[in-house]
Amino acid sequence: MSLLEIRNITLFFGGLRAVYKFNLDLGGGELVGLIGPNGAGKTTVFNLITGFYRPAEGEIIFDGQNIAGLRPHRVTGLGMARTFQNIRLWNSLTVFENLCISQHSTLGYGFLSSVLRTGRFYKSERRVRKTAEEIVDLLGIRHYVKEFPKNLPYGLQRRVEIGRALCLHPKLLLLDEPAAGMNPGEVDQLIKLIRWIRDEFKLTVLLIEHHMRVVMTVCERMKVLDFGETIAQGTPDEIKANPRVIQAYLGEEEPVHARGI
Repeated sequence: MSLLEIRNITLFFGGLRAVYKFNLDLGGGELVGLIGPNGAGKTTVFNLITGFYRPAEGEIIFDGQNIAGLRPHRVTGLGMARTFQNIRLWNSLTVFENLCISQHSTLGYGFLSSVLRTGRFYKSERRVRKTAEEIVDLLGIRHYVKEFPKNLPYGLQRRVEIGRALCLHPKLLLLDEPAAGMNPGEVDQLIKLIRWIRDEFKLTVLLIEHHMRVVMTVCERMKVLDFGETIAQGTPDEIKANPRVIQAYLGEEEPVHARGI
C-alpha cells in the first residue's frame, strides 16, 4: 500500500495553469525527487499536498485518508512535515526553543492546564524537551542549542530547520530546495544527511531541488514538471538522457551532463 497517492490534482491561478493532472505514488521508505525549471509548479505541488492550497480537482490520499482540502495543521497531525524554500526559523528564539515550539500541535493540553500547571502540562513539556534533546544529538547540533539561528552558517540553519520537522515524528518528509544557498562543502554534508535521515528515521522523503548533484545522487527515482505538467519520470540515469527534460532545461537537445543537469 502506498503512503501517498496523488491522483490527477489540478490547480489554476486565474487563467494560469499551475499544476495539471499531476499523479504520484510514494511507498514507505522511498526517496523521490521532483524537479523542473523555475515556475514549473514544484512548490505548488508541495503546497497542495500540505494543505496550503486546495486542488480544483483530484485526490490526495495520505496513509489511507483523502487529505485534499484539509488545513495544514491537520495534515501535519496526520504525520507529514516539510521545510521551505526560504528558511523559516524563529530568529528571536534559540535553536533549542525552535525545536520545542515546533511541537506545539502535539502538546495535548489547553490554556487552563498551562495556567494551573497540571500533571498533563508537565508530562507533555517533558516529552517535548526529550524529543528536542534527541534530535539535537542525532543531528550533531548540541553545540548550537543556545544560539539564535540567524547567527549560524546557512548549512547549519538548514540542519536546524530539518530537525524542527523531524521533531514531529513524520512518516513523510517534504524538503523544498534544501541545498539553496549552500556552498559545495555544505552540499556534500546535506547529501549525507538526507540519506542518513531516511535510513535512521525510516521515513519517506519527497525532495524538490535545483542542485542536480543532490537529486541525481540521493534520489532513487524522479518526476519532472514543466508548466505544471509531468513530462518525464524514471531513474536519475533515465532522466538525464530524456530529450524532453533536456529541452525543458536547455531549450535544445544537448546531453544533460554537458551543463551540469
